[in-house]
Amino acid sequence: MKTPHQYPFEKLRVWQAARELGKEVYLTTAKFPQREIYGLTSQCNRAAISVAANLAEGSSRQSRKNQAHFSEIAYASLMELACLLVLSLDLGLVTKDVETELRNSIEQLSLQMNALHRSQRARIS
Repeated sequence: MKTPHQYPFEKLRVWQAARELGKEVYLTTAKFPQREIYGLTSQCNRAAISVAANLAEGSSRQSRKNQAHFSEIAYASLMELACLLVLSLDLGLVTKDVETELRNSIEQLSLQMNALHRSQRARIS
């Protein structure tokens, strides 16, 4: 059986970390009450997926400026997710331990994303 083609974004450690965070968020929100299916469950999942998706889309752009723009969008989605997790904690939808674990993942990913963005901005002529 032939090995599937690997796209350039799949090689990025920052994208791999965003993918893992997305999975963690989905597993967490699966435990949210049914009443939140169109509320925080959907919002958290969409924000988490947006991080990885915008990193992937940005990596396909030819101009450094466009790449940096998509990194900014991905970072904004990451901050949206952080906010939503705080609200989820406030509403008792996640425990402090779960919020802390996800927050640590967000912090590590934000450091990687900031380094990527600085690199992209530095290469804009």
